[in-house]
Amino acid sequence: MKKLFAFVAALALTASVYAAEFPTITIDGVKSAIASQKVVLLDANGTESWQAGHIPGAIDFAAQQDNLAKLLPKDKSALIVAYCGNPQCPAYRAAAEAAKKLGYKNIKHLTAGIAGWKAAGEKMEKGGKAGDV
Repeated sequence: MKKLFAFVAALALTASVYAAEFPTITIDGVKSAIASQKVVLLDANGTESWQAGHIPGAIDFAAQQDNLAKLLPKDKSALIVAYCGNPQCPAYRAAAEAAKKLGYKNIKHLTAGIAGWKAAGEKMEKGGKAGDV
């Protein structure tokens, strides 16, 4: 029983450390950043989902991950927001980690994801070809 408790405690600690690595941003925070044109959005839901609907201006991470360095701003302190499906979805991490690996320092996670964005009645944009940004 003690081993199980220790495992669960370690797992919870690990999850909280990972969650803190990329601070959260709210839907209102993203809307403000979009309005001021001070954000790059990385949609980590996959190309099919991105084509069906994404936050306006979001980059299709799955289709563009090999070109990410060319698509992100030169300013490494620029706000980068990664998101995926919902608060339980871990896919955003791949996009956030890719930006971090390129040297970006201001990376946040829209925990509400595309599901929360839709539920809030926010504007959606549909994609085109898989290679579109």
